[in-house]
Amino acid sequence: MMKRYDPSRAVPGEDHRSRAGADRHQALRPAPDTLPASSLSVAEWTIGLMLLLFLFLPVLSLFLAVTPQRFVAAFGEDVVREALGLSLRTSLMALMVIVIFGTPLAHRLATGRPFPGRAAVEALLQLPWITPPAVAGLALLMAFGREGLVGRYLAEWGVALPFSTAAVVIAQAFEGSAFYVQSARQAFAAVDRQLTEVSRTLGAGPWRTFFRLELPTAMPGLVVGAAMAWARALGEFGATILFAGNMQGVTQTMPLAIYTVLERDLDAALTLAIVLILVGFGLLWLLSRLRQKLS
Repeated sequence: MMKRYDPSRAVPGEDHRSRAGADRHQALRPAPDTLPASSLSVAEWTIGLMLLLFLFLPVLSLFLAVTPQRFVAAFGEDVVREALGLSLRTSLMALMVIVIFGTPLAHRLATGRPFPGRAAVEALLQLPWITPPAVAGLALLMAFGREGLVGRYLAEWGVALPFSTAAVVIAQAFEGSAFYVQSARQAFAAVDRQLTEVSRTLGAGPWRTFFRLELPTAMPGLVVGAAMAWARALGEFGATILFAGNMQGVTQTMPLAIYTVLERDLDAALTLAIVLILVGFGLLWLLSRLRQKLS
């Protein structure tokens, strides 16, 4: 006959000992974070470090190629001061153009209903990403040059855009627009549509809903897009040299000045290059801090 299990006859502490043994066995197992690295992870780190060194060494070489004294002294040269001032002015003007015209378009693409030709519009907005800067400069020249598609009509009014400071702003805006519009579009698309519907239900019109709800909510994404667009405009070279030329004090931005003075004044070229790198690193640091606060 099979004997029934009688809890009263169980050995005292048997259950406790079995649980303790299981706990000790579990404690002896290595935690996931302390598992030995596999050969795959070692290979990945080795190959990845090679790429990091490949990216880091050229940047380090720039900083080691000029002493702090020579770096500061280079700011006293006219070509450095004029290129730095012109780049800041034109890139900020280009950013204003991008934000003013890009924000409504990004909002409409993110919240509006589908329309015929939407795919073509989205592809056109991404064109600056895939178009080489030299091609962009040539295209701008064919459009706004004195004999261009639009430029011939502007010439009748006495407006000549090529090889002017305005041409620098146009080239920078063309190259930086895609970065802002795409980021702004994603920011507006992330706004909760239920909140906007509630706002409209409570009597707020579309303009008030946009400025009081959607714009503040999407502002972090807009700031990220604006920073990326400004960095792209500040470092623009190919489209600028073809459409605006390379005239000191008029169209010679920092990238063009680096190209111009590289052979005759290495310190000036290194100084401008370091300034561009510092601005880029500063923007990346600010964007990473912004993303940390949002997450």
